[in-house]
Amino acid sequence: MKPGVEARGARGEGQRKLGLCVLCGLPAAGKSTFARALSLRLKREWGWTVGVVAYDDVMPDAFLEEAGARPLPSQWKLLRQELLQYTECFLLAVINGCQMSAPANRTEAMWEGFITCLKDQDLLSSAAPEAQSSFLLTKTAISGPLFLILDDNFYYQSMRYEVYQLARKYSLGFCQVFLHCSLETCLQRNGQRPRALPAEIIQLMARKIEEPNPQKNAWEHNSLTVRSPACSSGVSPELTDLLLTALENPVKYVEDNLGQKETDRIVCSTNILHQADQTLRRIVSQTMKEAKDEQVPSYNLKLLAEELNKLKAEFLEDLRQGNKKYPCFQHAAELSGVVSLFHYEKDSIVQKYFSKQHLKF
Repeated sequence: MKPGVEARGARGEGQRKLGLCVLCGLPAAGKSTFARALSLRLKREWGWTVGVVAYDDVMPDAFLEEAGARPLPSQWKLLRQELLQYTECFLLAVINGCQMSAPANRTEAMWEGFITCLKDQDLLSSAAPEAQSSFLLTKTAISGPLFLILDDNFYYQSMRYEVYQLARKYSLGFCQVFLHCSLETCLQRNGQRPRALPAEIIQLMARKIEEPNPQKNAWEHNSLTVRSPACSSGVSPELTDLLLTALENPVKYVEDNLGQKETDRIVCSTNILHQADQTLRRIVSQTMKEAKDEQVPSYNLKLLAEELNKLKAEFLEDLRQGNKKYPCFQHAAELSGVVSLFHYEKDSIVQKYFSKQHLKF
């Protein structure tokens, strides 16, 4: 039996409505404030159960900085994926009406942060007496419609797509809210924080951020842009419609059809392989130019070029072979999906050579 099939089969007509909402935007755009206000309104006015998972709270820098340096983007990618696994553990417990068990492989400090986050919102109670690694759901967690709001920058489309895949796996509602705030305002707010991010991190993210684009990506059709400070005025009718639409129209799970998948892969590869080759070449070339501008030593330039060209070759070969290493390519209807992930992997390499502080995104 495939993962998740048992859970899906247990949810028939009249099943409880569950949804995932991705809340994305620049640091200091006001996402956490907006999430708290939205959660409170939905609980009071609609009687929904709402949980907010703020990534910055669950993945604090403190337990990572013991190594003496900020983690590379590739490390943060793994931590995000791990946190999404924790979210899946909670959803499975809700769907099946059982205890939530701790995954065997986990980062203890982050798992504790996740448990504390859910306990503080009255979604989990203390550990089950018979199993200290399992937790009981509260009455709140098992009654009424449930929306989990995932609060993070989610600045690349590929980051948000991972959440969409989770929604599709269990036929959950899915939507995205992009909190639009000017770079100047974000920098000003960030400067007032006790633990402010370096301004260059926010500036770089502003250049790289990929806003939801329903015109290009069908899976992003349930998306809404909310402009700050308008977000402080409360739950707009447009936002209410978005959430209701997501709950009433969960993402359909489609059983794997190997023949159809192979056909789709060939068509997709034929259409984008050449475009991908040309685009990735340009990205590598531009990155090398930036490295020279940063006065990276010639020996390191050579190593950087070798790593980037190897990465490009791996991406292109994976497109040819059926997306075994990067399975999200199977669902990328546009070249942008490939380019987005390539940028993400490329950034992990670049951080080893550029004489800049490692970035947390």
